[in-house]
Amino acid sequence: MDRAEKREFVAELNGVFTNAGSVVVAHYAGLTVAQMNDLRSRMRTAGGTVKVAKNRLAKIALQGTESEGAASLFEGQTLIAYCEDPVTAPKIAVEFAKVSDKLVILGGAMGATTLDADGVKALATMPSIDELRAKIVGMIQTPATRIAQIVNAPAGAVARVIGAHARKDEAA
Repeated sequence: MDRAEKREFVAELNGVFTNAGSVVVAHYAGLTVAQMNDLRSRMRTAGGTVKVAKNRLAKIALQGTESEGAASLFEGQTLIAYCEDPVTAPKIAVEFAKVSDKLVILGGAMGATTLDADGVKALATMPSIDELRAKIVGMIQTPATRIAQIVNAPAGAVARVIGAHARKDEAA
């Protein structure tokens, strides 16, 4: 990697650390190429990205960002997983770490908050933004449905009473 490529990589990582909802840092020593490709495809499907990070360049990229406290995590063979949604990258990484013991989650960052491995696992248990939106829409729609049922109930009762009187008159 020449100097221009290194500068470009550092600028790209700086953008990641600045704009990502959350970043997960993990050791990947021992993962096969197939397992790494599986992790990348799972993350890509969920809208995230996985990159192998050169520690020295990652530490340089962290300088001046809110996530600067995560610099101590970059030791050994590390990768970063990130996404705009703060929950997606931790969720995929934790699920993959359960399947493969070779992926060891070290910690991460969410804005100015530096997370340890337990913090990443706790973040992974939270619902994603899309799940929260679906719950809110469901909560908003439920009262409207109930109001419609209540408004229509008296009209239905009146119609049943009139129908009963009509049948009674026909029978007589």
